[in-house]
Amino acid sequence: MSEFSVHPLLESGTVTVKDVRCRGTCRHRSAEECARATHLVFPYRGVYLRHVDDDQSVADANHVLFFNTAQGYRVSHPVDGGDSSLVLAVSPELLRELAPAELLQRDEEPSFRMQSLRIDPRAQALVALLRHSLAHGGIEPLEAEGLALTLVCRSLGPRTTHATGATQGRRRLVDRVKLLLAADLGRQWKLADIAAEIGGSPVYLTQAFQQVEGVPLHRYHLRLRLARALDQLARCEDVSALAQDLGFSSHSHFAASFKQTYGRTPSEFRASALAKSA
Repeated sequence: MSEFSVHPLLESGTVTVKDVRCRGTCRHRSAEECARATHLVFPYRGVYLRHVDDDQSVADANHVLFFNTAQGYRVSHPVDGGDSSLVLAVSPELLRELAPAELLQRDEEPSFRMQSLRIDPRAQALVALLRHSLAHGGIEPLEAEGLALTLVCRSLGPRTTHATGATQGRRRLVDRVKLLLAADLGRQWKLADIAAEIGGSPVYLTQAFQQVEGVPLHRYHLRLRLARALDQLARCEDVSALAQDLGFSSHSHFAASFKQTYGRTPSEFRASALAKSA
């Protein structure tokens, strides 16, 4: 069985969208790979580590990762379960137009200065809406192109992204916290439990996480859980069971958290994702 499966969802000449799934059997660093073109990767299920030289980035549903043309990288999977990502590419000319200049290097081919950026809940919802709509044929190509470009703009916009200025030591510490949270999304973590698993004081962990990610640890964890719900809702028959699996105390608690984060109820999102084009 292949380690990867790639499902093309859209190829318009302007925008390419693929659903890429990995079994995640490689626990240690893989052999070096190289992207043929610069593209944006939006993990929506599972987690992995991407290594570029001595730098690493946690790939989870709270981030967009940048795979630059001709840039070597390695991947490892410290958490079982594999991963899935929506992979999006636009033409070099369009990428230069969409991306803020401060995010790009001054190369002939557009490439990003950093490995990843944190995205906001609106971008998470756009990832899920685009993927679900394309997967079941509920969206026309022109609308899908517009949605994809909106996702790129949203993900790269200064009001919705976060790039950290923390030291590498703090970033590595926070990476360990992210992997811990992703390994058991449904667990109702306590700060003392995280500190015991990771090492260090609860206060230091809280401060480091806020500096690196720009949001409190509990909110980061909540968004991971809700992003998993975005992935599952289109084919979920028992929302109450899903809420329980994700660690919510009740269906109403889940629905309230979902609406507060994404601006619509789970049933409204499901209806939108599965709507057929007129």
